[in-house]
Amino acid sequence: MTQRSARVDAYVIGGGPAGLATAAALRHRGLHGVVLERSDGVGTSWRGHYDRLHLHTPRELSGLPGLPIPREMGRWVARDDVVRYLEQYAAHHDLDVRTGAEVARVDRAPAHPGWGEAWTVTLADGSTLTAPYVVVATGFNHTPREPDVPGLDAWPGEVVRARDYRTGAAYAGRDVLVVGTGNTGTEIAVDLTEQGAARVRMAVRTVPHILRRNRGPVAAQYTGIAVRRLPTALVDAVAPWVERLQVPDLSEHGLPRPDTGLLTRVERDNAIPVQDVGIIDAVRSGAVEPVAALASVEGEDVVLADGSRIRPDVVVLATGYDQGLEPMLGHLGVLDARGRPVERGGATARGARGLWYTGYTNPISGMLREIAIDARKIALAMAMAKRRDTRALRSA
Repeated sequence: MTQRSARVDAYVIGGGPAGLATAAALRHRGLHGVVLERSDGVGTSWRGHYDRLHLHTPRELSGLPGLPIPREMGRWVARDDVVRYLEQYAAHHDLDVRTGAEVARVDRAPAHPGWGEAWTVTLADGSTLTAPYVVVATGFNHTPREPDVPGLDAWPGEVVRARDYRTGAAYAGRDVLVVGTGNTGTEIAVDLTEQGAARVRMAVRTVPHILRRNRGPVAAQYTGIAVRRLPTALVDAVAPWVERLQVPDLSEHGLPRPDTGLLTRVERDNAIPVQDVGIIDAVRSGAVEPVAALASVEGEDVVLADGSRIRPDVVVLATGYDQGLEPMLGHLGVLDARGRPVERGGATARGARGLWYTGYTNPISGMLREIAIDARKIALAMAMAKRRDTRALRSA
């Protein structure tokens, strides 16, 4: 993307869906947002996902503001098509994306004579940029979470992080233990069985809620949108009946019904239900074997929480991600105890006026849909802030 010399209203940190959507919404409001992306292209996280990944939300509910996802990409958009769409999106809106710009820190800047309050962004190379406003959009899945498993570092077998996993074909004929039961872990387990792994076990620490991705033409996301604003206790009470209608009882296969409410899990842990893309049939057929959680490693033995010992050839860690915002924002008092922004969408935290955040929830109504909504909220809030700040400077 070409860099422009026009006044910068905001630096948008992150060139993924959230950052691009926000920059496009800002442009629609007549604001100039510069996207700072640490890699050499947009959609970096999507480029690194495993080969078989498709959106778990339908095309019609996953487009960003100002450009629908093309119909030819299908209803369940593949990883490479998501990347292609993000590239098209940035070009369509003629966004000012500056690649190779890794942000290390954000600080309140001294008052600027032309802007009033401002923010300074410090890049990894030590250079600084200043603008009236900043939007942080580095992504929900930013920093892989490393499990605390005694002895794992010394284990002689192969350990693969989910971020490095591409295809089960690389593990054909091998015995694999997948650690993690979110959408990534369950889909990797299915991929391994389909690509010829000799044995696939899935270590279960927290039993997931599982729902069919769609029932005929009706995607699960439509239900998620409908219930998101309902009382948590009501959704938790109704969800088990829906799950029983959609998902057979897998208890005899080692995967019992969860004992924590569906919406409680979403709100407390940001853990959305697993969208079934084959895990139900794989567990029922024995192709994927649920086992107890990974507890430790002793020599060549992988020890599970129930005391059993196994000797897989490969351990795949699909243990989730943290947002990794502490080095950038931790000193500003805008993060909660789990390292996530205390305010999201169109709001700014107290004492941090002009600093916005987007993409740090994992909502049951669909992340891309909520990103699109937040982008418009932030753009409106920033446009109003700019008008207010401009009036204040003129009257000073």
